[in-house]
Amino acid sequence: MNALGTIDRPLTHDPLNVKQALMTPHTTSEQPHGSATTAFITTGEITSRQNRTREMQLIPEALARAHMDDRMREVDAERHAVRLVAARRMQRRAERVSLRARRALAMAVMH
Repeated sequence: MNALGTIDRPLTHDPLNVKQALMTPHTTSEQPHGSATTAFITTGEITSRQNRTREMQLIPEALARAHMDDRMREVDAERHAVRLVAARRMQRRAERVSLRARRALAMAVMH
């Protein structure tokens, strides 16, 4: 298999492209002139490119998580409001029962 380029730097057939790094079979330990060595493409650039790709892939997950957090906050607030309304309703009912009991006691004492 004779590969004429890399994934990061694919071979183009543009004769005006001077920056094109040709991948030629080479047997010596020295890198050919114009090859994509670690001095040219640093690992930091590759890492940052991979991180950007990973971040792009995780954006929908992050949006879904934020949406679920918002929904959970809304549900908790609604649940709290329902509990508050129920507590006020029970308080009014207890006050009415207490007034009835006081009236009944007063009527019993008066007669």
